[in-house]
Amino acid sequence: MKKFLNSLILIAVMCLSGGVFAEDAQVAASAEAAATALAVDTGDTTWILISTALVMLMTPGLALFYGGMVRRKNVLGTIMQSFIALGVMSVLWVLYGYSLSFGPDVGHIIGNLDWVGLKGVGLDPNPDYAATIPHQAFMIFQMMFAVITPALITGAIAERFKFSTYLVFLVAWATFVYFPLAHWVWGVGGWIRNLGALDFAGGLVVHISSGVSALAAAIVVGKRKGYGREPMMPHNITMTLIGAALLWFGWFGFNGGSAVASGALATSAFVVTHIATAAAALSWMFAEWKHRGKPTALGVASGAVAGLVAITPASGFVGPMSSVIIGLVAGVICYLAISLKSKFGYDDSLDVVGVHGVGGTWGAIATGLFASTAINSAGNDGLFFGNPSLLVNQLISVGAAWVYSFIITIIILKVLDATMGLRVDDQAEFVGLDHAQHGESGYVL
Repeated sequence: MKKFLNSLILIAVMCLSGGVFAEDAQVAASAEAAATALAVDTGDTTWILISTALVMLMTPGLALFYGGMVRRKNVLGTIMQSFIALGVMSVLWVLYGYSLSFGPDVGHIIGNLDWVGLKGVGLDPNPDYAATIPHQAFMIFQMMFAVITPALITGAIAERFKFSTYLVFLVAWATFVYFPLAHWVWGVGGWIRNLGALDFAGGLVVHISSGVSALAAAIVVGKRKGYGREPMMPHNITMTLIGAALLWFGWFGFNGGSAVASGALATSAFVVTHIATAAAALSWMFAEWKHRGKPTALGVASGAVAGLVAITPASGFVGPMSSVIIGLVAGVICYLAISLKSKFGYDDSLDVVGVHGVGGTWGAIATGLFASTAINSAGNDGLFFGNPSLLVNQLISVGAAWVYSFIITIIILKVLDATMGLRVDDQAEFVGLDHAQHGESGYVL
């Protein structure tokens, strides 16, 4: 009996020990699995850092694109408006912009201030946004989107806007337009994201917001002196073509990087970005050739940018043939939009409304038509794949972005006009912004 009891005790101890060891092993396995799930993938991280650099290059590319289209006396002033956005928006993003855009949700409208000064935004992945790259890599990638977006608006107010007022406008517009809209669309808990609307890389957040705000700015600021009576031809189309090439190049990071991983989805976004851009450049060229009798280099460059804009929201959800259609339509409708601007009586100096506002709107709607879960299972099927509800959600999101961006931009500009003034004086506009605002000259001849 004693041996039997000793045997039972020994068996019990072994079983208990085995259970403890098994539990320890289970905990260890769970911890290892969690660590593995959130491990930094060097390939994904490399791609996102390269994409970040590509998107950063787009803002100087935009500076050249815009700079070539203005008159010689305003080339530096125009380039400066894009270049300084790199400084202002980068610092603003670190201080509170990233927290408001992507921080923990408050009422489905805005992020809270938990990540102010990048507090808590470290080198470990954040599974809510990117489980295989450092949180800071995702943060700085998104920073470059925030940088270029307000710079796009400057094309509508080129050659007449005060630089001091522009600096304040950057801060106000980013705070009250870009950061909330970014949270609506991309932030966890944002109401447009919850609605199910799709915006892969910024059709709503970047292009509709800037294009619609450009329309508001052109209306409030008013026309350039002599607009419609004096020739205001681009002074350096070569510079504009170089800028367009840099935008096309950088856009592979803009759209491909939005996959937040270096895999099949990034490849698909990369491929359709190029195809749609090529198609739009061709359709704009042929539309202009038919309408005006000659194809122009500026037209091809503008068409390419229109294609880049239109494919942006759809790039992670559509296939190659759909991207051809999106690009072909974008080139034609954006050309028609800029051809009609004089009939509406506003001076959108460098065609921001026609290219970004109209192109971004078409791209968002096209996403609702051509999106397919065969391309991206995390997305949704569009109308042409049997799901009309996505198109409805896209239209709701487009309407919200249009109305919100337009109204808030009008308010910001009216306040700035009353307090600081928006325009340079007539003499400064006649001399040019380069000399009047910066005391420099773009060229020494």
